[in-house]
Amino acid sequence: QVRLVESGGGSVQAGGSLTLSCTASGSGYSRNYMGWFRRPPGNEREGVAAFFTRDRSSLTTYYSDSVKGRFTISLDNAKNTVYLQMTDLKTEDTAMYYCAAGRLWHGNWSAESEYNYWGQGTQVTVSA
Repeated sequence: QVRLVESGGGSVQAGGSLTLSCTASGSGYSRNYMGWFRRPPGNEREGVAAFFTRDRSSLTTYYSDSVKGRFTISLDNAKNTVYLQMTDLKTEDTAMYYCAAGRLWHGNWSAESEYNYWGQGTQVTVSA
């Protein structure tokens, strides 16, 4: 049983920062990649960031164009926790944020089909 638990969401003014956390537990998922997605109000879920690693020490990171340069994904191996550091937040970043893990990496980091397990989500609201 794989469990992903997100935390760190909240309300912030535009220009502010938040850091989301996702702690993974259980077996059956690949430790080599995880991703963050979000679902803005009235829109479909979209990929935000992901990492792939072969050895859990060096990460290849991926970002959507809308967050590149503002968001950073990182991994704490000891805590089995993935972080999404979000800076210079904009109102359009308002969304429910989900972390995701999968069983087998195919390289399509922003596709939901790449992931088999999802957290319950944490809400981020950015006001003007």
